[in-house]
Amino acid sequence: MTSPDPDGLLAEKLLRLTRRVHRIQKRHLQQRELGITPAQSRLLRVLAHFGQPPRMADLADSLEVVPRAVTTLVDALEASGRVRRVPDPANRRVIRIELTDDGRAALHELHGARRAAAEEILAPLTDDQRETLGGLLDTLVGAAPERVQRC
Repeated sequence: MTSPDPDGLLAEKLLRLTRRVHRIQKRHLQQRELGITPAQSRLLRVLAHFGQPPRMADLADSLEVVPRAVTTLVDALEASGRVRRVPDPANRRVIRIELTDDGRAALHELHGARRAAAEEILAPLTDDQRETLGGLLDTLVGAAPERVQRC
């Protein structure tokens, strides 16, 4: 009989935690009745970190998705009035995406939902454990190749 693979078990725990985090965040989003999916939420957060309205390709790079996925997200967010497409002032053929006032208000609500989800997820940990976890996550995130802008 072979012994368990410790790295494999750890990877499975991380995947289970990730799924749990997504479920809890989704529940907190639904409770606030924003009508925003987790993917739309992520796009809004990424969009808010650009200095000037980005192009769709910039959003796709930052989100690490194909441009078509960004188009679908932007279409839905534009239909709800949270983002708008605007022509680039230097090149009218280029379209940029910007937050609207409704989008900024949604981001404020999303921040509250994420904070509530984080409090729920981290509730079993002591302050020292949270600090240790933060350091470990910094190490893991720092070890990954960074090719995109993070928020």
